[in-house]
Amino acid sequence: MGFLDKAKAAAEQAAAKAREGVDDVQTKRELGQAYNDLGKTAYELIASGDIGHARLQAGADRIRALNEKIAGGTETNAAAESDDSSEPPADSATSPDS
Repeated sequence: MGFLDKAKAAAEQAAAKAREGVDDVQTKRELGQAYNDLGKTAYELIASGDIGHARLQAGADRIRALNEKIAGGTETNAAAESDDSSEPPADSATSPDS
């Protein structure tokens, strides 16, 4: 086997290993998504009262608190955005009479 044949064989092996690595990463990503989907479904079932278990309650409470935090932050941001920024603040250090 000549040098070029050996190089070609090594390149083919490297490509095959790279494909396996890509397949592994894709499978792990799909597995993560499957766990995520299962978790969302479990949370929905807990929230609706269809299932309940002591081991699930702490996670459900954490998700509920985070959702409330997001909702609270959204309301705060919406109120700040609704202020009329064309008017200066009422406690401005400079007055129009100066």
